[in-house]
Amino acid sequence: MSEPPFKDKVAIITGAATGIGYEIAIELAGEGAIIILNDVDEGAAKEAVGKIAKSGGYCVAVVGDSSNLNCIRKMIDTATNSFGAVDMVIANAGITTFGNFLDYSVEDFQKLTMVNLQGSFFLAQQAARQMIKQESGGRIIFMSSVTGNQAHPDLAAYGMTKAALQMLAKSLGVEFAKHGITVNAIAPGATITDRTFKIGSNFQQEWDNLTPTGHASTTKDIAYATLFLLSPNSKQITGQTLIVDGGWTSVSPPPE
Repeated sequence: MSEPPFKDKVAIITGAATGIGYEIAIELAGEGAIIILNDVDEGAAKEAVGKIAKSGGYCVAVVGDSSNLNCIRKMIDTATNSFGAVDMVIANAGITTFGNFLDYSVEDFQKLTMVNLQGSFFLAQQAARQMIKQESGGRIIFMSSVTGNQAHPDLAAYGMTKAALQMLAKSLGVEFAKHGITVNAIAPGATITDRTFKIGSNFQQEWDNLTPTGHASTTKDIAYATLFLLSPNSKQITGQTLIVDGGWTSVSPPPE
C-alpha cells in the first residue's frame, strides 16, 4: 500500500478555520500532511483543529492576524521548531468589501490591502526564505478570485487586490524556480461557503443559473484544485493562475 502523497509534509494555511481554507486543511491532513492552521478567530480555529484531529489528521493552530508580521513569523517558527520544515504555504486569508468607487473610504482600502496583499506578500517572503534555506523546494499558493480577471460591480478595490496576487505569483514563480519552489494562484468563482450564505438566500440558485456547468463551486472543488498545484504532479507549473469557476469567466454574466 503506497503512502499518502503529502505524508509528513508541513503546510501553513491562513484563514483556515472555515470555508475554503478549512477544506484545504482537512483534505491535506487526510493525505498525510501536518497542518499549521491560522485564523484570527480563536474559537473557530480550535474547533477546526478538533475536527481535523477527529478525522485522523494532525493540525495545530496559530491564532492571529495573518497580515501581522509577528503572526507570520510565529507560523514559520511553529512549523520549523516543531516539525523541522515549511514545505507548503497557502495564503488563503482574505476579506471582501463591496463599495462604490466614488464613495470608497481610505479605512476600508487600508484594511482590505493589509489582509489581502500585505499578509500574502510577507507570508510568501518568510516562507520562501525558509524553503531556500532547506534546499528541498516547496509550494506557495495565493488565493485570488475571478474578480482579478473580470470586472464586477462595486468590487474595484477587491478585484485590484486579487489581480495583484496573480501578478505576484507570476513574478515569484520566475524568481524562485531555480530553488525548486513553485508559486501559483487559484482564482475561485462563486463558491458556496458559510460566508456566501450570509450574502443572501438566493446566492446559490443565482450562481447555479449563471455558471455554465449548472452549479456554483463547492469548497471541495477549490481544495482539489489546490492539492493538485501542491502535488509533485504539478512540478512544471509555476507562475500560473488556475481559474476554478465552472466556466463563468468565459461568458461572465453579472449577478442581479
